[in-house]
Formats: sequence, C-alpha cells, structure tokens
Amino acid sequence: MRKIIELQSKKRLRAIFVLFILLFGMVILKLFHVQIIRHEFLKSKAEENWDLEIPFGGMRGNIIDRNGELIVGNQLAPTLYFMPSQNKDIKDVATTLGRILKTDVAALEEKLSKKTYMVKIAPEGKNISKDQADEIAKLQIAGLYTGVDFVRHYPNKELLSRLLGFTGYDGQGLAGIEYAYDEILQGTGDRIRLYTDAKGVPLPHVDDGFRTGDKGASIELTIDLRIHKVVERELRQAMEKFEATQALAIVMNPKTGELLSVASFPTFHPAEYQKIDPSIYNRNLPVWMTFEPGSTFKIITLAASIEEQLIDLEKGQFHDPGYTMVANARLRCWKREGHGSQTFLEVVENSCNPGFVEMGRRLGGDKLDKYIRDFGFGQTTGSGIAGESKGILFSKEGFGPVEQATTAFGQGISVTPIQQVQAVAAAINGGNLYKPYIVKEIVDSNGKSIQTFGPELKKKVISEETSKEVRHALESVVANGSGRNAYTDGLRVGGKTGTAQKVVDGRYKDGEYIVSFIGFAPADDPELLVYVAIDNPHNSVQFGGVIAAPIVGRIIEEIAPVVGITKRENQLEKEYRWGDALTHRVPDLTGMTRETVRNQLYTYRIEWHGNGEKVKYQLPAIDTLITVDDIIHVYTE
Repeated sequence: MRKIIELQSKKRLRAIFVLFILLFGMVILKLFHVQIIRHEFLKSKAEENWDLEIPFGGMRGNIIDRNGELIVGNQLAPTLYFMPSQNKDIKDVATTLGRILKTDVAALEEKLSKKTYMVKIAPEGKNISKDQADEIAKLQIAGLYTGVDFVRHYPNKELLSRLLGFTGYDGQGLAGIEYAYDEILQGTGDRIRLYTDAKGVPLPHVDDGFRTGDKGASIELTIDLRIHKVVERELRQAMEKFEATQALAIVMNPKTGELLSVASFPTFHPAEYQKIDPSIYNRNLPVWMTFEPGSTFKIITLAASIEEQLIDLEKGQFHDPGYTMVANARLRCWKREGHGSQTFLEVVENSCNPGFVEMGRRLGGDKLDKYIRDFGFGQTTGSGIAGESKGILFSKEGFGPVEQATTAFGQGISVTPIQQVQAVAAAINGGNLYKPYIVKEIVDSNGKSIQTFGPELKKKVISEETSKEVRHALESVVANGSGRNAYTDGLRVGGKTGTAQKVVDGRYKDGEYIVSFIGFAPADDPELLVYVAIDNPHNSVQFGGVIAAPIVGRIIEEIAPVVGITKRENQLEKEYRWGDALTHRVPDLTGMTRETVRNQLYTYRIEWHGNGEKVKYQLPAIDTLITVDDIIHVYTE
C-alpha cells in the first residue's frame, strides 16, 4: 500500500513538473513574442500614450516663372510652444516673453496658465523674428520649446501680387494662385515627438523622436518675369501720370495661349494684405473686371465680315456722314462731321462707328451673335486664374436692331480683358481659338514632374486667309490710323484702340472712360499680343490712341528681344500728319571720310568720336527711323 502511495506521489510530482515546464515555456514564448516579435508595435502604442508633438510648419511649394526664377518662396519663422507642467513659475515666463515679444504680459500669463499639456503661443509667439528666437533660446526657459515654422518670401515684393494672392495666418492660400492651387502647394510639416508621463514630465528612458514631413509641390507659371517687370513699370508710370483709378495689362503668346504677364494696379505687398482694402486683393482685374470694350471689339466684327465675304477692304466703299439711323435711333461716329467716303480699310483705320454698324447689318443678328460666342465671349476662358468672370451679352430675345448695331462697335455688352485677348489672338494667329493658361508645370518636392500644361485648341473660328487680312488692316491702323502712337520702327506692330464710357448702375457716367489698346507684333507672324487698359485717366485727352497706344508700343519695343523678335521687312511706313515730329532714315556713312560726309551736305546732327579719318561704324544703325533732332554718332577707325 505504501509503495502504491509513493508511486502515485511520484506521478503527481512528475505531472506538476511537466505542467510547470509547459507553463514556463509558454511564458518564455509569450515574453519572446512581446519583447521581440511585437516589440516595435507595442512600443509605438505606448509612445502614443506618452508622446506630445511640437509641429513644424509645412513648407509650401515654390512658385517660379517660366525660366525658373523664384517668384514666391519660403522664409524661416519660428513659433513658440509652452508645457505648463514643466515650469511652475508661469508669471516669470510671461514677464520674460512679454518683454521680448512686446506683448501684454497679463494676457500672455493667462494663456500660459491653461490646463492643457501644451500651449501654442499664438499669435504673440508665432512667426517671430530670428533675433527674438535667438534671445529666447539663450534663456533656456524650462517647458518652452521652439517649433520651426515658415512664412512666404517675396523676393520681388509687390510684383504680381494680385495674380499670386497670399496665404493666411495658418499658411493656407486665401487668394490668387495661392488659393487656386492650395492643395498642391501645401506641405506636411516635420514634428518633434516629446515623451512624457501623465503629468508632462519627460521620460528619462525614452529618446525624443522626429517625424519628417514633405514639402509641397512647386508650380511653374507661364509668366516671364523679364516681361512682367517692364509691364508693371509702364502701368505704374501711367497711374502716376494720368492719375488713373486703376490699370491692367495682359501679354500673351497668340500662337499658344501662354500668359506671359498678367498685371493689375494698384498693387500691394502680399505679406501685408491686411493693410489694404479687400476690393483690391479680391479682384484680379484682367480676369475679374467686366466693361464695355469699345473699339477693340470691332476686330471681331471685322473678322466675321471678312470671313463671310461681306466686305472688300481695298475696293469696298462706305460713306460716313457722321451718324447712321437704326430703328429711329441716331448712332453717331466719334467724329461729329463724319469721315465722308472711305474704303472699308479706312473705316478700320478711322475706327468709324457707322462703318462697323454697316458690317453688323450685313452680318445679321444671328451670324454676329454666333461669331461673338465662337470667339469665346459670354463664358469664362478656363485660364486657371481664380475669380474669372464671364461677362454679359444680350439675350437672343433682347438682341434687336439697335442692340445689334451697338454690339458691332463694342457698346452695350460687357466683356473681360482676358476674353478680348483670347479672341484677338484667334483673329490674328490664323483663326485658332486657344485657351489662355497660366500654369506650365507642377513639380513635386523631389523634382519629378506631376503634371504639364500646353496649348489647348478650342476651335477654328476663321480661315488663315481672313486672319491675314485682319492682320493687314490692324497694321494699317497703327501706320495710318487711330493707333499711330503705337508705331514701332521695324517691328511691324498692328493693333486697335478702344475708348469706352464707364457704366455705373446701368447709366453712362459723364467724363469717366476706360481707354485701351490691344497690339501685336510682328504683323506678318505674331509672337506677342499686348493689351493695356487705363481706368478713368486724367491730365490728357481720354482716347485709347492717345493714352494706351504709346504704352503698348513701348512695351512691345522693349520686350521684343526677350522673345527673339527681330526687325522685319516690308513694314508699312507711318503716314505723316500735321503735328508729328519730322523723321528720316539714317544713311549709311560707314567707309566715308570726314570730308566726304561734309560734302554730302547732310542736314543731320552728326557727332564724331575718335581721331581717324574714315567712319568705322555708326549709331543708330543704318535705316533706323529718327527725328530731325536726334544725333547720329559716328566712330572712326
């Protein structure tokens, strides 16, 4: 019996031992699983309970021009964070920071005393200067941390501001390109991870972590800063000279729809947008502003009439007594006594309203309306610029004989500048209606292209032959007609003036006009299209040919070399009119001796440089158009 009991006891002990070994093995396996296999997962879960993050501001993508030149970038701007649990002397912290940040100490102390793990000291401590950050860092204040933040940097200051827009307090795009492409430009900021216990005390056995963010994608615009700087300079001078209310300009490549400059005045600094009236930064004039286009719109009526073979520029005749009657309404020409008998080319040169009413009559209401809409009026262009309007056209029910007549010369309708540029580009480029566009490429933070943009043809509106005749007529306007102040020797500029009385609350406002000019060059193969409009100018006769045409001429002359335009042959000579400066072509003096030049009996003012006998070269160049008061500089061997 005893042996049986002992045997049973041994069996129980062995069973207990085996069970112990099994349990011990399971514990070891569990520890291995927890400590080795699931270590990182469980640690991360624990860290989520321990950590507090100090965010770094996301770095937005850059905005650059078509040549890679920086338009908008980023600048370091630190932001302060405070953990109340790590510093009990909050009053002293508030006093010290209040002095450095130049802010109210009592309000700051109240903010730092909040019952929370971490306080973002904003706006007082947001985007502080480098000097302030350095001074605070030297003090080593317990519980005070500096997070990296960024603000937008504008190396060209106010340049392009109404197109670019700006970012707000939190770095989010609020207007312009910054708003329209905010999701693309936004970056995810880096973060410092601090590991603390429930009271906010740092854990000694866990190192602080760092989470890397991504920079936003960059946007390359079609804008050329070299061109845009010229445009803004000219608009600024015009605003001052004519004491204008506002001004705008667009430069486009008519062959592609690329917008090379989009300018509005008055302007502002994007970093100080709070200081100006919202009506300025919320209105990008070239796409937002709608107004009666005036005579620049006549280009569409002209193109439609030629396309439908309703007029012959050289042979067709029209008599202008100074007015025309339409449904018992007397529609006057700007020249009260009329232009008399003219060819239709002279109708265009003289910007004769009754002549264009006749073109509209020949077209008929339906065809005129169709061409206007085919050229893109009455709808947005799809340029990608925020805030674009679509303008106002007559409804079919309201498009009676008088409305048809006034529309033919650009009155009674409302269009945007960018619609006019799009339409005129089609009229001169061979008849192709291209969508204007402002973004050329989007590139991620690693330099990889995300999306590219190129010319987008909407439709064919007129034939190449019609477009050629339109170009010839508009070049003649600049050589012999109302656009003569845009004439630029050798560049073959074509264009059309516009003078429109302003409409306020449905009524024309006495004495207030929007004067404009749309010009292109060279007329034989257009590479540039420039539109300028000046709102309510003073100190001058209020005509587009007097105020806006010279501005466009200067812009084209200065930016032509930028896009590779050289002087052309077969330019129409500018017709002399009383009051014009007397001009002549520079003769070829190279190779002549001093005595030969004197014997030629030239009446030019000649200034000699050097002691040699023969002329080696001269300035201005041979055949350049100069006035009688200009000097020819000759340089001897």
